[in-house]
Amino acid sequence: MNKKIENTPAFKKILKWFSITILALLVLLIIAPFFFKDKIKAIVTKTINDNINATVTFKEIDVSLLKSFPLANLTIDKISVINKKPFEGDTLFFSEEVNLKMKISELFKKADETIKLKSISVKNSTVNIIFNKEDLGNYDIAIKNETAASSAKSDSFSFDIEEYSAENLKFTYFDVNSKMKMSLDNIYHSGKGNFKDDIFEIDTESKANLSFEKDGTKFMNNLAISLDAIIAIDLKNSKYTFKENTGFINQLPLEFNGSIQLVDENQLYDLSFKTPTSSFKNLLALIPAEYAGNLNSIKTEGDFNINGVVKGTLSEKTIPAFDISFASKKAMFKYADLPKSVQNININYNIVNKTGLLNDTYVNIEKLTFTIDKDVFSANGKVFNIAENPQINLEAKGNVNLENVSKVYPISLDKKLTGILKVAVITAFDMNSIEKGNYQNIKNSGNMSLSNFKYEGIEFSKPFFIDNTSIIFNPNQIKLKEFTAKTGDSDLDIKGNLDNFYGFLFKNQVLKGDFTLNSNLFKMSDFMSDNATNDDTKKGDALKIPSFLDCTFSANAKKVVYDTMDVSNVTGVLIVKEETVRLQNLKMDVFGGNIGMNGLVSTKQKVSNFTMALNLKELNISESFSQLEMLKSIAPIAKTIEGKINSTINLSGNLTDEMTPDLKTISGNLLGQLLNTKLKASNSKVLSLLDNQVGFFDVGKLDLNEASANLSFNNGEVIVKPFQIRYEDIRMEIGGTHGFDQAMNYTIKFDVPAKYLGTEITNYIQKLSPKDAEKIKSVPINATLTGSFGNPTLKTDVKQATTNLVNQFIQQQKESLLDKGKDALSNLLNKKATEADSTKTKKDTSDKIKDVLNLFKKKKNN
Repeated sequence: MNKKIENTPAFKKILKWFSITILALLVLLIIAPFFFKDKIKAIVTKTINDNINATVTFKEIDVSLLKSFPLANLTIDKISVINKKPFEGDTLFFSEEVNLKMKISELFKKADETIKLKSISVKNSTVNIIFNKEDLGNYDIAIKNETAASSAKSDSFSFDIEEYSAENLKFTYFDVNSKMKMSLDNIYHSGKGNFKDDIFEIDTESKANLSFEKDGTKFMNNLAISLDAIIAIDLKNSKYTFKENTGFINQLPLEFNGSIQLVDENQLYDLSFKTPTSSFKNLLALIPAEYAGNLNSIKTEGDFNINGVVKGTLSEKTIPAFDISFASKKAMFKYADLPKSVQNININYNIVNKTGLLNDTYVNIEKLTFTIDKDVFSANGKVFNIAENPQINLEAKGNVNLENVSKVYPISLDKKLTGILKVAVITAFDMNSIEKGNYQNIKNSGNMSLSNFKYEGIEFSKPFFIDNTSIIFNPNQIKLKEFTAKTGDSDLDIKGNLDNFYGFLFKNQVLKGDFTLNSNLFKMSDFMSDNATNDDTKKGDALKIPSFLDCTFSANAKKVVYDTMDVSNVTGVLIVKEETVRLQNLKMDVFGGNIGMNGLVSTKQKVSNFTMALNLKELNISESFSQLEMLKSIAPIAKTIEGKINSTINLSGNLTDEMTPDLKTISGNLLGQLLNTKLKASNSKVLSLLDNQVGFFDVGKLDLNEASANLSFNNGEVIVKPFQIRYEDIRMEIGGTHGFDQAMNYTIKFDVPAKYLGTEITNYIQKLSPKDAEKIKSVPINATLTGSFGNPTLKTDVKQATTNLVNQFIQQQKESLLDKGKDALSNLLNKKATEADSTKTKKDTSDKIKDVLNLFKKKKNN
């Protein structure tokens, strides 16, 4: 029968028209949004302009009839709301995607008609609420209309919502005046309900990570919270009542009951909450899961309860009264895979406000005790007057064997922790005194000690032992009475005072102190990490001097070992402040002499830098200038000198990430005087070259005693001002430049007695009169040293100087003979003049001189 119907022409015709209709509808669903797109943009733009006093931008608006069929879906991509004055430039809201769902029929309404929305959802969004110094909020961006009626008429959207959701929303609240910041991150929230009714219920699911800080102090950090609740809403009376609900703080379950009602500009609270069970696991559940270990394997005894009541009005002047208590009696816990347990846990802790005035809130820790083996620890305290000037009273007493910490709690330690901590402290102070530095108002008493402490970690290459440390709490000061420690072969003994420990602890102030540090042996390698190349160490991270320190250290170390260098009798003062260490009168015995040092090292700037003034007294030249990389670069030739040096060095420059001088950046000068010195030519290619190519002197016999050198250096180049030295009766003047890359360009001027230039020159000199010989007593010879200290090149003008000297000899002989000829001529002329007849015509004197000279020349030629 069915087959007959299927084969009839009528059925085929119906099927054909049905297929065409379906296809047409699909085509219409796909192309229809393009006809509504411009109209929707106009509606959105009109809504923004009519209602919002802010700069709103969005990338695109898309309309789809398929995405949420049978509802139409409107998607706004990358929409942002940027504040205008007084919050100009601040982002109030941003979302990568906003989806609005509505009936398809709503798309056919005119641009000035109201569109009813069925649901709203946002993805990857941020909301930032800010209150400025004038207590104005950046969220107040609605354009103020004259009447509510006119406001209603201007709306282009109305809400007939049945559901809403937020996926990956971040909410931040910041109050400039109170310096209070709260953030909810990774918010996933959804709600369903019949919102068009005046009285209805919504079914909500929420989860987020909560962080809260005030005055820079973090009270909560990424606290995991969640709430699944059915909330009854009475829109006429603005009342919200919690019905069925389950909430979690980390893994701690809480039940809520009661209501919140909006009355005028105030909020009326009538809430209570409690833990649904009284197991002691509830307390451990407050610890974040990554630190709590496996709670399923833990054994507990006793109870832990949280109970809270919040009742009253939240207004500009009042807060709701509340009483929140945490209580536990004779509880214990033990992890199944750990050997020890924590026993006799007693907690009685309350947060209370009875009046509704914020300043009347107080925190009372009436009792906190626990026992591990035979060690008992107890504490109590109170915090009150929290709004105007918080007052804090605390008392702690007990012993803790640190080795037991990892035996009772799943703490992750690479190495075993040992030591005995003893505490007996009472303190009372107010925050105003801390802020203003009125530490005399602090009342302290008691002491704290740590003994037989052992720590092993990546920070030290060897275990760090604290034999004894003792801290005494005085009325207005904390005194480090004793700190004796050792690691490897090194030992430390520190004593001193901390002046503002509470300011550092509670108000993020710098830590001020004055200490003395003594050590018999301090080996730098004992304090260096063996994991400098560890994957956890970020390459490029430079060492930094802590910015929170403002301390003075008077140091005295009998012996300090740095790399292969031994330094003894180190004394001086180190002032650490503002990421800078200032060295004052630092002295040390090293290289057979003494170094005095003043200067600073700073890591405050992006590139760390240093400035130093050094005073070197009778240092062994060869050792100091071969072991210290910086001195080696400044004067490479110095390693060949045996003897002592007195010197002053002023220098500055940048530091590498390892806190060593960056030689390319240093600049300064060196003024030095050599004492009891001699050279070893074999230790230097430069000296060996001089010794081999300059035959008239022996490098090993150079007289360097009390020779002075004046050097300046900048941008990797050293300039040596000309200085003089002697070799027997030869004077030398040396000057020039070299680079830290060992390239050099020096000139040497020799003043060489002629007798050193060979027998030929000596024979010439012997033929001269004493007067003429004196004129050529010494010969200037010039030399140049180029290339590098490892591959030097020497050029001299000895040959030319010798040739010039020979020519000088010849010239002097000519002048000597000429002088003799003049004398003979003068005598001849005088004789002729006497014998001549007075009446005879006298011959011109000049002609006679010429004739005689011509004869002298002929004789000379003969």
